Amino acid sequence: MSGKTILLGGVMAALASVAMAGESIEVRDGYLITSRPNAPTAAAFMELANSGDQDDRLVSAASEAASMVALHTHDVDDNGVARMGEIEGGLPVTAGSTRALERGGDHIMLMGLTRPLNDGDTVPVTLTFERAGEITIDLPVNPVR
Repeated sequence: MSGKTILLGGVMAALASVAMAGESIEVRDGYLITSRPNAPTAAAFMELANSGDQDDRLVSAASEAASMVALHTHDVDDNGVARMGEIEGGLPVTAGSTRALERGGDHIMLMGLTRPLNDGDTVPVTLTFERAGEITIDLPVNPVR
């Protein structure tokens, strides 16, 4: 294998882990998890970095792998009961900051999966931002973390 082939492969792998929307939004370290084999849902996590000088907002997400995709949050009430629920109005991504979508907090929920998601699969997910527009990313399923 030539050095050029190895270099090209490394560049392609790096590009797969970071995606840009417009000139200001960068999606980093995205992945999906399922709770068990053949689960009807999956959750997506990632970092959204806004290097622009204007605030933006993640307003929706979509994927052919699910019949419904929603922006969700995970809250614990005063009694210690954890609840998930849809986020109305989207997720702000302030100019010059990074917004984490992480376990136990804000995330993207894929419901009504249209096919089994196996460890190591990749799933395309399209994120729609108020200013930056659409960006489609490929998320690995159940990566080792």
